[in-house]
Amino acid sequence: MIAKEGHILTPGRYVGSEAIEDDGVPFEQRFGTLKGALIEQFAESSRLEALVMSALGAANEDE
Repeated sequence: MIAKEGHILTPGRYVGSEAIEDDGVPFEQRFGTLKGALIEQFAESSRLEALVMSALGAANEDE
């Protein structure tokens, strides 16, 4: 196998990746959907960060 690849030891030549089937959704549409989901996740991240910071602030007041 290594000789067939010209004695190149780059792992990518030997592990490969599975072929992904095209589901027919255009890139622009897929990107828009993923971007929307990412924006929602950033908003949730900010909300949770504020909640944790608030809890930490309350914990400091108890000391």
